Amino acid sequence: MIISPKEFKLKDGRIAQIRSPEEKDAQGMLDYLSLSTEETEFLLRYPEECDSYTPQEEAQFFDQVNASDHEAMLVCLADGKVVGNCQISWNTRIKTRHRANVAIAVLKEFWNQGIGTRMFQEMIQIAEKNPDLLQIELEFIEGNSRARALYEKMGFRITGIKPNAIRLKDGTLLHEYSMIREIRR
Repeated sequence: MIISPKEFKLKDGRIAQIRSPEEKDAQGMLDYLSLSTEETEFLLRYPEECDSYTPQEEAQFFDQVNASDHEAMLVCLADGKVVGNCQISWNTRIKTRHRANVAIAVLKEFWNQGIGTRMFQEMIQIAEKNPDLLQIELEFIEGNSRARALYEKMGFRITGIKPNAIRLKDGTLLHEYSMIREIRR
């Protein structure tokens, strides 16, 4: 699904753009993925797990998502680089096609600039336009209070917990919380 470019002003006055990823974003996305996983332990992979992708593979992935009728991806560009991304997807199985899943990340340098809110607004609009979707789901890792605050601000509520779902390299076990936002039409 293609999302048209939209510019907006960050809280610090800089201009950012959100849009569907393009082939030219492939290396920037790989750089962003590697850096974002270095900055926090609240993402589901470590930096070395991002190194196995090539720009060509990433561009092919963009093409697949952009051509899909059941998923969409946004990249956020600022200061000439990829600084955030968000993805929404749902399957077409009859029993579960009413549920969408969303994931998001933003580089630390751009936290508290309104990017997460802006990307979520776009994802929610996509979900609201799909008559099959009744709810949006996501997960966050124990201790990620910033993400939880954003999700609650966007209308999500905690619906469950997976104890010890995340195991860090040092052996620390963290819970994973499930959240849902009902679609309002």
